Amino acid sequence: MPRKSTDLTDRLYDYLVRLGTREHPVLQRLRQVTARETGDAAGMQISPDQGAIMAMLVRIAGARRCIEAGTFTGYSALAVALALPDDGQVIACDVSEQWASIAREHWALAKVAHKIDLRLAPALQTMDALLAAGGANSFDFAFLDAEKTEYDTYYERVLKLLRPGGLVAIDNVLWSGRVADPAVGDASTRALRALNQKVHDDERVDICMVPVADGVTLARKRP
Repeated sequence: MPRKSTDLTDRLYDYLVRLGTREHPVLQRLRQVTARETGDAAGMQISPDQGAIMAMLVRIAGARRCIEAGTFTGYSALAVALALPDDGQVIACDVSEQWASIAREHWALAKVAHKIDLRLAPALQTMDALLAAGGANSFDFAFLDAEKTEYDTYYERVLKLLRPGGLVAIDNVLWSGRVADPAVGDASTRALRALNQKVHDDERVDICMVPVADGVTLARKRP
């Protein structure tokens, strides 16, 4: 089929970020610190345009309660927290104290630390605890950006946690093109292919796969 997407050169992408986002100064600082202090792992951080889209979705939804699986140095949680009202909350799930220290510093700098509840434990453990405590149907927005082979299980948990009409954003669904390459068969690629097909066929949600960053699927829990 004919392509309608514009190929993003480095120059055009810089233009997009400069004029298409209003990146908070602390988010800018966090990107710089992450690039300097985390080495090759810096690629795990979401991009400014993706952060802007997530913040816009949170605002449109009037979200107050959010959860994310995979926090790294805290950019996604910060972008969402900045978009929440003062009594809103992000439950941020990660397992690395090393990266969490960078996150905490920047959440405090942006004056949103009171909106972020960091749980240093496996995300599935945290999600199960929330469900056991009566958290079903109580979240407005979820973001999945952790272990790819666990995505299917994360997805099932957040569908229980989300209220009807709530939204989950699933990161890395294009996986640098590997999901569409039949010659690639590693465990993470197979897991993402299977989840992409599952979400496409899932009548519990409305979906849209967006080619921002490494691909993001937006799935809205149907009432």
